[in-house]
Amino acid sequence: MKISVLGAGAWGTALADMLARKGTETVLWGRDARTVESVNRYHENTSRLPGVSLCPDLRAESDPEVSLSGSDVILCAIPTQHMRRALESFREFLPQNPVLVCASKGIELESLAPMSRVVAEALDGLHPRYAMLSGPSFAAEVARGLPTSVSLGCEDHALGHRLQAELSADRFRVYFTPDFRGVELGGAVKNVIAIAAGIADGLDFGHDARAALITRGLSEMSRLGQAMGAQQSTFMGLSGMGDLVLTCTGDLSRNRQVGLKLGRGMSLSQAVDEMGAVAEGVKTTRSLYELAKKLDVELPITEQAYRILYKDKDPARAVMDLMGRSLKDE
Repeated sequence: MKISVLGAGAWGTALADMLARKGTETVLWGRDARTVESVNRYHENTSRLPGVSLCPDLRAESDPEVSLSGSDVILCAIPTQHMRRALESFREFLPQNPVLVCASKGIELESLAPMSRVVAEALDGLHPRYAMLSGPSFAAEVARGLPTSVSLGCEDHALGHRLQAELSADRFRVYFTPDFRGVELGGAVKNVIAIAAGIADGLDFGHDARAALITRGLSEMSRLGQAMGAQQSTFMGLSGMGDLVLTCTGDLSRNRQVGLKLGRGMSLSQAVDEMGAVAEGVKTTRSLYELAKKLDVELPITEQAYRILYKDKDPARAVMDLMGRSLKDE
């Protein structure tokens, strides 16, 4: 069994290390030659997971042909907005019917497509077999070997159960569901709600406000999911409620950190400059806002997050506008 992990960011590196430690032949592909050298020579991804010792058996490559040669499973952890272009560039190195597990969370901005559609279109003609891996999982904690549980969504039950076994480890437990759409949408929406929760915390609005945002954020997640054919029950699981709670409350969440900085008076550009990286939820907020308009689905938290990020709306005013909406039944 050989697994190729595409994307040498923190999440891709953590997953590749976890797989290598359980004895799976694992190759980590990354574009940055310095990162590849660091992993191979020093067994550390100094730019994304500094201080974390990686499995000596983990091999990194910058050549996609070498990385993908002979792979049984391709695990994609490439940032959402770069996924299509990357997969299109890898087409010539892939076999027919490749097994592709997506571990990237978001909605493509240009097409408003979830990851399943991006993969299908980018690899059109190769007929990829698709699965989505998502759930409450910080890369730094997985890399440290802390207990983690996630969901794997795959329409093909037999393939899904095989991948469940292959991706599970002693401290990385994978649950299976056939609802891949619910899994991928939960992973995308929770990033937007986490920005909103971070804003409320940055404004010192308290635990009550955060709990309300998490709960109503789950409602938004479920509403969008049902409009796109997902099962409502999926959002009560690890890839929905589980990931939402973690990302809205955990200080390792980059999306929450962006929100905190915005709530404390920083502009988006200042927040991004201070963090040194863009949180996935920043772009997902825009794509989710546009998708909701297209589908005529009401996502009030997402709308206010969009207005803060892209229309310079005052964060305190946005939260109060949410509180002042017309009263509704729960």
